[in-house]
Amino acid sequence: MKAVVYYDKKDIRLEDILLPDVKPGELLVKVEACAMCGSDFKTFNNGNPRIKPPITMGHEFCGAVETIGDGVSGFGIGDKIVMATSVSCGTCFYCKKGWSNLCIDLRPMGFYYPGGMAEYVLIPARAVAKGHIVKVPASMDPVQAALAEPVSCAVNTAENCMISRGDTVVVVGAGPLGIMNLFVARSMGASKVILAQREGKRYEMAQQFSADRLVNTTTEDLVQVIKEETGGIGADCAIIAAPSPEPQEQSLDLVRKRGYICLFASLPVGKNVLSLDSRKIHYNELRVIGASDSTAEHVRKAVSMLTDPAFPADKLTNPVIPLTDVHHGFDIMKNREGMRVVLRP
Repeated sequence: MKAVVYYDKKDIRLEDILLPDVKPGELLVKVEACAMCGSDFKTFNNGNPRIKPPITMGHEFCGAVETIGDGVSGFGIGDKIVMATSVSCGTCFYCKKGWSNLCIDLRPMGFYYPGGMAEYVLIPARAVAKGHIVKVPASMDPVQAALAEPVSCAVNTAENCMISRGDTVVVVGAGPLGIMNLFVARSMGASKVILAQREGKRYEMAQQFSADRLVNTTTEDLVQVIKEETGGIGADCAIIAAPSPEPQEQSLDLVRKRGYICLFASLPVGKNVLSLDSRKIHYNELRVIGASDSTAEHVRKAVSMLTDPAFPADKLTNPVIPLTDVHHGFDIMKNREGMRVVLRP
């Protein structure tokens, strides 16, 4: 089968590799679509110490069950599936709490196990046994279903921030995950969602996604806009999906007292130390939180949201290109010429 194999930074190869054998407890899935994540782009450019090469990349995939290993029940040939792709142990303190995304022994697809940028992906027995596989409707477009994993991360954020009916939410950063956070917040009941993005290609593309207010942070004062939109109170929640320290530091001024701030975007090593006014956190009783990864339950909720016609999955999955054009996909991401690049084997 053909697969996109990581060797080192700037060394990712499209290769012909052996189709994996299916052992007891495993599933072999024929990949129908695999989206390219920002972490894939960072791995391509900078390498990743969490990955031991060579390994097939990709974790945002959808596919159909091809072969069922001995002892596996609950699945049939042809079932369409997605995954909570950071595979947990199921027995540690965090797993027992239901926080499998925080497992002390996470083994992510595309990092620890071979991933979905291939014609087939082997689902490990651990993932099957621990409930990481989520079925999707047979009628669902696999390209759009491939968004279930990143959308599930936004679901985790919304739940951590207690987003509920009537809330005003500001999302800073209009990349693909910023847009996903926007629509997940709306799905959770937010009545006003404000999207902020500096001038450029991302800002231009963001205009098609119907935020209640789109703020150009190059020419507009975001803090002042939020005050105007909320009667001077501040937003109920600010989700910082821009991977730079400045908006994270500014976030304390975007929310009301007892408001939620989610530092959603991970900052690169060396630029990850922030300067925050602790008095604002203290006196305003702010909730500053993180959100990392997702659970299978988050993925199930994401699938449900993606089946809603109001969720613009078709606009987010752009462009869709052949697996063999993976390097072109990295160029598209570098130049910010699309939203979520999706590979089709």
